[in-house]
Amino acid sequence: MSSLSASQLAEFAQQIKCWGQELGFAQVGIADVDLKRHERFLQDWLDNGYHGQMHYMQSHGMLRARPADLLPGTLRAICVRLDYLPPDASFAAGLADASSGYISRYALGRDYHKVLRNKLKKLGDLIQQQVPDCILRPFVDSAPVLEHALAEKAGIGWTGKHSLTLNEEAGSWFFLGELLISLPLPTDDPLQEQCGSCSACLTMCPTGAIVAPYVVDARKCISYLTIESDEAIPPELRPLLGNRIYGCDDCQLVCPWNREAPITAEADFNARKWLKNQPLLTLWSWNEDDFLRLTEGSPIRRIGYQRWRRNLAVALGNAPADLRIVDALQAAVVLADELLAEHIHWALARQQAGQGIAPSRQQQRLVRTVQKGLPRDA
Repeated sequence: MSSLSASQLAEFAQQIKCWGQELGFAQVGIADVDLKRHERFLQDWLDNGYHGQMHYMQSHGMLRARPADLLPGTLRAICVRLDYLPPDASFAAGLADASSGYISRYALGRDYHKVLRNKLKKLGDLIQQQVPDCILRPFVDSAPVLEHALAEKAGIGWTGKHSLTLNEEAGSWFFLGELLISLPLPTDDPLQEQCGSCSACLTMCPTGAIVAPYVVDARKCISYLTIESDEAIPPELRPLLGNRIYGCDDCQLVCPWNREAPITAEADFNARKWLKNQPLLTLWSWNEDDFLRLTEGSPIRRIGYQRWRRNLAVALGNAPADLRIVDALQAAVVLADELLAEHIHWALARQQAGQGIAPSRQQQRLVRTVQKGLPRDA
């Protein structure tokens, strides 16, 4: 490999950061890849079964904490931040209307995997043009990498009590990506945690999924239940999902650090109007062709039509009682598979018993917090 002096490496690190900014990254940091101190935490999390049905977490084991085993020759991780908060995110409107579907704001635009990976690949190409024999590989939530731990070491932010990375200027409304590289670049200093005694994210989680500071039990997390799990949503958790049909933003919405988070400059993350705060009955009326067409290029497509319908059925069961909902559910149950039919029957029972609910007191409090703390919200 080409031999660069310490001063040349320092200069090259600054050049990499400049390239990153030109490519649209809000921040670029560099970390070493020694994550040994995270191994015990990761093992305890797995031993407790908090990964739920995400069996790949168990099968990869400690590989997540050993980047040099994932890509032999790795000496550093170039970590990047890409902000995604769209203009007019309409958090309050989406959460307050139980008859509309709430989709996590990261998923309203183009699939971040594609956007971020493309930018990381371009950054890698620029690096290899200068150092052709260096080894590198981009990662965007697609391989066993402890991205939050690396981002923390790279000075991107600190790990919040909800387990997401927090940044003083950007809150947590951003995606992370990594470029593992074999160059011994100078590293950035990690930031001090600034959560202090705040526990808003723990107390506001609808399902109590944040079981302790920095520890999330995925089996209770709405994002896991609506995105990762392909099984039945536990009946006792269904009422707590409210109208959230893909992911959940609650722990981020109450975080004080998100009050001044910047709007993204990436147009690909702007919300698609046919996904944002749409009536549940409109979304329920989509056939599979509609779903595939209207979620093209979206992260939502990966859950598939049946899981999409499962999530919608739960939200319809939670919606205010409406004979139109009863009619739509009864018409669909005839052709539904066993898993979907079970959720439809649950929703029908709630609708017919008048158990569809208005937003809970907790959700109403969340809406008031959003309206007060996020002036950009319409």
